[in-house]
Amino acid sequence: MQRTTPPFRADVVGSFLRPAAIKQARKQFQSGEIDAAQLRAVEDAEIRRVVDLQREAGLQVVTDGEFRRAWWHFDFFEGLEGVEGYDAVQGIQFNGVQTKARSIKVVSKLGFGSHPMLEDFRFLKSISGTAVPKMTIPSPSVMHFRGGRNAISKEVYPDLKAYFDDLAQVYRDAIKAFYDAGCRYLQLDDTVWAYLCSEDQKKQIRERGDSPEALARTYADVLNKAIAGKPDDLVIGLHVCRGNFRSTWISEGGYEPVAEILFGGVNIDAFFLEYDNERSGGFEPLRFIKKGHQQVVLGLITTKSGELELAKTVESRLAEAAEYLDINQICLSPQCGFASTEEGNSLTEAQQWEKLKLVVDIAARVW
Repeated sequence: MQRTTPPFRADVVGSFLRPAAIKQARKQFQSGEIDAAQLRAVEDAEIRRVVDLQREAGLQVVTDGEFRRAWWHFDFFEGLEGVEGYDAVQGIQFNGVQTKARSIKVVSKLGFGSHPMLEDFRFLKSISGTAVPKMTIPSPSVMHFRGGRNAISKEVYPDLKAYFDDLAQVYRDAIKAFYDAGCRYLQLDDTVWAYLCSEDQKKQIRERGDSPEALARTYADVLNKAIAGKPDDLVIGLHVCRGNFRSTWISEGGYEPVAEILFGGVNIDAFFLEYDNERSGGFEPLRFIKKGHQQVVLGLITTKSGELELAKTVESRLAEAAEYLDINQICLSPQCGFASTEEGNSLTEAQQWEKLKLVVDIAARVW
């Protein structure tokens, strides 16, 4: 059964490899050779091109590739009221590699305000044609998790309950603002739920004085408050990621530790789940997905390498997943974006498009 509303049987997570023109323009902007308007003109041209390529690949959904961002999360957070970005002592440690040293802190009351990414979405919508434009932003739990209590002003928020209440309100306001801008497909990107499945990450959480179980309950509550009362024609997805930086990762472990509270308790429309290797575990946790309209988009195609998967292997994996969830509640996508940060993963643009076309071809056969 094909789908005419998101998520689609062949879907995409969001980010694409930054083309050479974007990288060059970014360097020129940073050195003062071009101004912000000239940089945006280059971005506009490359976003038009990546939208056309997505449609040519057969996708019913398009994103702007996150071409205006350096990071999948910090750019959005730094656009919020009350949040300040800064150069950290060290970057985020991935498996064998570390990101640039960047982080955020909460310095005053949180607010959504006139966020610059609203205009980014309006541009995407204006060039999407018959495809559905999807906006991707980081999930609220990501805002809290990395820095925790130490990244939140104790003078502004002596009580973390007030912080989480305001965080939920910021996302309610964000959802309304993007909806008013014409967005009908919004994706929240979230690494934290995968960390809560990792024994190593849970050990680190406990060492800093937090309870993984308590955080899971808090994050589920914030998500549900954020999306409560959303318009019926707005589809909100949650992408659960194990880390994606230059083809490396952070966490490993199946979804079982959080499956009941996440799949059974968070009222999201669609879950985008990574299932591209053994670090993802089995499909058994899908038994907690609510029966009915809720969709699961299985990320069975890796974005971490250019080697193309065998279609029959992917189709076999879809059949395995269907043992735990109705096949009509399942869709297919790459496991993550191709460039969660501007550095991008270790594959070529040609390999990126081959992978997307494979997703489209397999979905056409299976559904």
